[in-house]
Amino acid sequence: MTAPRPPRRPHPDAARRVAFDLLRAVDERDAYANLALPALLGAAGLDTRDAAFATELGYGTLRQRGLYDAVLAACVDRPLPEVDPPVLDVLRLGAHQLLAMRVPGHAAVGATVELARAVLGEGRAKFVNAVLRRVSRHPRDAWVTEVAEPYDEDPIGHLAVAHSHPRWVVSALRDALGGSLEETAALLRADNSPPSVSLVARPGRATVEELLAAGARPGRWSPVAATLPGGDPAAIPALRQGRAAVQDEGSQLVALALAAAALDGRDERWLDLCAGPGGKAGLLAAVARERGARLLAGDLAEHRARLVRRTVGADAGVVVADGRVPAWREGTFDRVLLDAPCTGLGALRRRPEARWRRRPDDVPALAALQRTLLASALRSVRPGGLVAYVTCSPHLAETRVVVDDAVRAGGVQRLDARAHLPGVDHLGEGPDVQLWPHRHGTDAMFLGLLRRPHA
Repeated sequence: MTAPRPPRRPHPDAARRVAFDLLRAVDERDAYANLALPALLGAAGLDTRDAAFATELGYGTLRQRGLYDAVLAACVDRPLPEVDPPVLDVLRLGAHQLLAMRVPGHAAVGATVELARAVLGEGRAKFVNAVLRRVSRHPRDAWVTEVAEPYDEDPIGHLAVAHSHPRWVVSALRDALGGSLEETAALLRADNSPPSVSLVARPGRATVEELLAAGARPGRWSPVAATLPGGDPAAIPALRQGRAAVQDEGSQLVALALAAAALDGRDERWLDLCAGPGGKAGLLAAVARERGARLLAGDLAEHRARLVRRTVGADAGVVVADGRVPAWREGTFDRVLLDAPCTGLGALRRRPEARWRRRPDDVPALAALQRTLLASALRSVRPGGLVAYVTCSPHLAETRVVVDDAVRAGGVQRLDARAHLPGVDHLGEGPDVQLWPHRHGTDAMFLGLLRRPHA
């Protein structure tokens, strides 16, 4: 009698295993994908091609989770919440390969089932195989037609499923865009497109020409920006040495606008009220140093203050301080940047999991904090000084409404911020500035520019 053959040991490919581990880290540990992925790639030792595949598979699956869950719900014979989370993550990875990547259907199913054998076991791998074969019956557009509300009956619901954003986010973005559904759809598409790698040459420490000589291309808007078409930014000497950095052009523009606005009298003391992790502080500190001014950067959290110190070096002072009740005297500073904590809905391109973490009931608490911090910023600036109120969110409750309330309370003048972003088009009616991924290719940064008037 022939002895039974031992079960075959599964051999999942390393790139798909990295993508699976990324999804589990996000789900189990609330990890940030952009921080977890580099460590996973390094541990796996993937070559450039496989690392790119793992990145697209992991990030793309996180972005498109809403659509894939709707598709999977139509292919699974039980309520989706009853599917074990690791099984659901494997199914999502398979759905992304079938519906959004140039992976042949048989290869997408076969490789994902092999991954399932390794991480879930043979029994659940058969379940994954059956479900993915159902998913493979239709292309993406046909699935959208089947699982999304008809656009004519419920345009917000349709866009939410078709572009994989929570419904409340789609509604808030539409409101911020003045009600245009066409522009909302363009923004949602931009949110699902990986952003280019934008670099900043910190004035007096690096030049754009140096970055261009290292293989970058000119930036679109910021005079100190460059764009890296590919490769590892750390391979550029100026970035390794901290003289330049990766920074979205929108972040550069709002910081430079504060520095560019005209100021009467003394211009020596600048403040970044909520500076962590330090990107805008690094740029402002370099500009201040060139102009004979000095930046103080504060943050409530010690670990974030450490990141700021690492970024600014000797160019600025750094303190651990609660921006709501600062330790300095009222009227100490000439220019103040308040990059307020927010929902982050303007950076969904870079933070693929963020759209699923935020809830609509997060907004009121954040808006209350933003009002408190803005009042503190206005007390911190001297009469005649300037405050830039900045958020990486276009939500009206976190942007225009906060500034409206500050102006209504009195003791502040609202300036036309558009004048300090020269060459940037499609800025609307003002006076505040709202940048957009689909219009400007930047994160959706908001800027309100305020002056504390003389008594």
